[in-house]
Amino acid sequence: MNKLSAGHPSERNSLNPGDAGTEGPIGLSDSDPDFLANLGRRVRQARVERGLARTALSRAANVSERYLAQLETGEGNASIVLLRRIAVALGVRIADLLDSGAPVTEQRLIQRFLSSLPPNRLEEVLRRLTQDFGQEEAVRRKRITLIGLRGAGKTTLGVALAKSMRRPLLELDKEIEREAGISLAEVFHLYGQAGYRRIERRCLERVINSQEDIVLTVGGGIVSEPETFNLLLLNCYTVWVKAAPEEHMARVVAQGDMRPMAGHAEAMEDLRNILLAREPLYGKADAVVDTSGARFEVSFAALQRVIAG
Repeated sequence: MNKLSAGHPSERNSLNPGDAGTEGPIGLSDSDPDFLANLGRRVRQARVERGLARTALSRAANVSERYLAQLETGEGNASIVLLRRIAVALGVRIADLLDSGAPVTEQRLIQRFLSSLPPNRLEEVLRRLTQDFGQEEAVRRKRITLIGLRGAGKTTLGVALAKSMRRPLLELDKEIEREAGISLAEVFHLYGQAGYRRIERRCLERVINSQEDIVLTVGGGIVSEPETFNLLLLNCYTVWVKAAPEEHMARVVAQGDMRPMAGHAEAMEDLRNILLAREPLYGKADAVVDTSGARFEVSFAALQRVIAG
């Protein structure tokens, strides 16, 4: 029996090589285990980047948690229908999960070139690409944007920065609520992760096209949507407001959200995994301000220095 056949009812349609007509079983080729392992890795990475627990993705995609765990570890074979459900729940294209790693020639050459560079050179390449193909830095600085996970201090620092620069403060989350006419929680409930990300992209495009000389704060998960994040990087001067996991947790609780305390150990582990997965993405920002263990005045002064930089 296929090891997944006894799971969630919706999983029983998974393709089983032994059911392929009268031609007999089709054996796995040598490359199939690697393909499944890479598929699982991409699913898990997309889930972690979006801050979704496996249980949450299981519910959103209507597949069992056991099935999802097997898929992520490369032990499960997915039907195209179930994989489509998971892609929709993650807000990605199914092609992103199935990508064989063989892009067109130009993309392959670019990837080969980038993979040969040390990390410090990659940062230089990103800066040059932004300079050559994005807005001029002087134009991007008209939209100072604070990115980072919830609890880092983006809103507090954003309010102070907007006041000191005599600019309006825009919070992209509030722009999303204004456009949708409902709260963020209701947006997620009605439209799911993918719907939320579509509205987020639309609101960001509107802000970029209509606003200058602003301070903007954005949700921590925006970096997990490549097209939206690239749009942000090319049109805004971004600052990563960074903090230690323990401080993120403490500040969220201090804001009155007691939900993480229900499973504190698990919540902290999830938070560390999210930060670890997103760190390379947040690191694409133009500047970094680390608020860990720092008083507000110290963090604000550091932010003013990088803005003046």
